Amino acid sequence: MPKLHGAKVLTGGELHHRGGLFFQPTVLTEVTENMLIANEETFGPVAPIIRFQTEEQAISLANQTESGLAAYFYSRDIGRIYRVAEALECGMVGINEGIISNESAPFGGIKQSGMGREGSRYSIEDYMEVKYLCFGGLDLNGKSQC
Repeated sequence: MPKLHGAKVLTGGELHHRGGLFFQPTVLTEVTENMLIANEETFGPVAPIIRFQTEEQAISLANQTESGLAAYFYSRDIGRIYRVAEALECGMVGINEGIISNESAPFGGIKQSGMGREGSRYSIEDYMEVKYLCFGGLDLNGKSQC
C-alpha cells in the first residue's frame, strides 16, 4: 500500500492473492481533501471516506478535483437528489446505486476525464459536425428559409 499520510485502512489495502498489480478492495478513513487519493482519479477498488458537515461542503469537496467521470451518493430526499446531482461536476451520477453503466447509458466524463460520450444515441453526435444552413435570396414558396 502506498504511503497513507494520516489515512487509516479500514479494510483491504494489501495486494490481491492473485498477484500482479491488483489490490484487495480497500476502504480508507481519516482522508483529508489535500491527500492525493482525494484529488486523483483512481481506477481501482479504493473508497476514500472524507468527512463533511454540510451538503455544500460535500459538493465542494467532490468538485475540487480535475477529473469528472462519475460521482455517487445516497439520499432518499428527492429535493437533495436533484440539487446535488445538478451541482456535481461530472458526466455520470449514481444515486443510491453503485453500478451505473449499461449499453443504453451515455458513458463519459468532463474536465480531465475526457469529452464526449460512448454508448447510447448521444455518442453519434460526437462523430458528427452540425451545420446550420440559412437560405436567402431564393424564392422558395415566397418565404425565407431561416
